Amino acid sequence: MQTIQKPAQVFDREREWAGLVRFATSPSPDVRLGIVSGRRRQGKTYLLDALIREVGGFFFAATDETETEALTRFGRALAAQTGGGRYAFADWDEALERLFAVVPDGLVVIDEFPYLSKASPSLPSLIQHALDPRGYARRGKARLLLCGSALGVMGRLLAGNAPLRGRASLELVVKPLDYRAAARFWGIDDPRLAVLVHSIVGGTPAYRREFVAGDAPESMEDFDDWVGRTVLNAQIPLYREARYLLAEESDIRDTAIYHAVLGAIASGNATRGGIASHIGRKSPDIGHPLSVLEDSQLIAREADAFRKGRSLYRICEPLIVFYEAVMRREWDRLERGQPEAAWRNSRATFLSQVVGPHFEAICREWTMLSDGEMFGELPGRVAAGTVADPHNRTQIEVDVAVLAQEEHGRPRRVLSLGEAKWDKVMTTGHVERLRRARDLLAVKGYDTSGTVLTCYGGAGFQEGMPGDVRLVALDDLYA
Repeated sequence: MQTIQKPAQVFDREREWAGLVRFATSPSPDVRLGIVSGRRRQGKTYLLDALIREVGGFFFAATDETETEALTRFGRALAAQTGGGRYAFADWDEALERLFAVVPDGLVVIDEFPYLSKASPSLPSLIQHALDPRGYARRGKARLLLCGSALGVMGRLLAGNAPLRGRASLELVVKPLDYRAAARFWGIDDPRLAVLVHSIVGGTPAYRREFVAGDAPESMEDFDDWVGRTVLNAQIPLYREARYLLAEESDIRDTAIYHAVLGAIASGNATRGGIASHIGRKSPDIGHPLSVLEDSQLIAREADAFRKGRSLYRICEPLIVFYEAVMRREWDRLERGQPEAAWRNSRATFLSQVVGPHFEAICREWTMLSDGEMFGELPGRVAAGTVADPHNRTQIEVDVAVLAQEEHGRPRRVLSLGEAKWDKVMTTGHVERLRRARDLLAVKGYDTSGTVLTCYGGAGFQEGMPGDVRLVALDDLYA
């Protein structure tokens, strides 16, 4: 199998590049179909275009058009592959047969495939026919990569009784850069500034390159000005991007209910009942919007670490959280060209509803990726959890609960209980809450004999913190 060096202009993406090269150069005759998906702006096309340039092949980018228009463009692109002229195809069956005749042994990439399948619903079945043992794709060694940003559509290509189920040798999801890679991509060395920027733009590469033309905050002192001249600036594409992310999902029709659901989650109403109550609906009425948002990977449902049957919904895209918590409430001011006033009025909300929860999520991500030395062994699961305190008639929220792998016949071991605070100095009071939670979990049957209490502090720690408590500072998260 060939080793093809990743081009220098492709930032990070080592694992994705290795998987694509492995697929494109595999000697196996059974490697025929790959699926590449991911939300828009993650660099999928950039990555696949770089791959084609390295290994050769045919690249076709679909657009939102009729079947006739798509076939015409496809015929022109395929003819250009052979040196000129044009092909006129009556249907996709004819087009695919010619495709695998023109590119019998190379790589074929069809980008934004959902546009084609929307105009031609039978296309996945025709591809299945071509890939069958007696299909015309088998006359050579061509490999086909289907790529798309409509995650609901791409997810259904291989699901259930879909025609292409069981045909793919590669299923690659191109995700946003993780928080540490994002800091490097934005050229930010200050961990505190890195968290603030990531809590708005996340790890989407295009937001720096195309959307703000490389404008990154130079320091903490420049952060407020940067917000005003980029994400709150109506002349910058990032300003309306959160709204477009919803509009681009083909399964979303009436966006009002979806914005209402997202707004409820961004406001801290993370349970299904809390979301329904916040928007004035009954819980069954929001089942469909929640499912669509999950399928689109705009939200994720995470089970409570300690309460079975209780799940919390979290928004996956930081820019949507920022829009729902900050921009949507200040939209009138922003539309009138008053970003400075809008930001002054919402900065406290930004810190509490956006940065605070985002910092907690970063702490969970860091903990999940930690090595075995952190808690004596690799974490089996990391999640937020709720511990009921009947005596005090309250609930203890655990921001970072680390559980060991389940072992049959043994109580579930709790490796660590952690609390994360972004803008408050952590004190012994936070530690006592964690001790109380540990004692309550022991009564409930959990094994807490080796539980490490951990404080994740964005603003530092009180002097004289107990020696048996692990302290994780911002520098540790970015080390």
